[in-house]
Amino acid sequence: MTFKLLVLYPPPANAAEFERAYTEDHAPMVTSEAFPGITKFVQVKVVGTPDGSSPQYARIAELHFDSISDLQKAAGGEGASATVAHANEISTGGAPLILVCEETKTGF
Repeated sequence: MTFKLLVLYPPPANAAEFERAYTEDHAPMVTSEAFPGITKFVQVKVVGTPDGSSPQYARIAELHFDSISDLQKAAGGEGASATVAHANEISTGGAPLILVCEETKTGF
């Protein structure tokens, strides 16, 4: 079992500018120095929905940790505060939704 922060970004006012800001400026802010204890950073670009309707989110970020205490410690640090402030700044379609999640896996 792992724990993760999920950050869901709504569709931005200007998709090209958001993608540039996210990939060039924002994603590089997620480091092991800024988020001590992070084990994995997954960046997801939403490309559509099964029924072809407009997706509710443009990007999803997953920040993985081995324990809830590691996640909470990292989330309370200065690096996280700066990264969240920047996320709000670049998310021109509304504030990003931030969730704390517990992940379990089933292999097939």
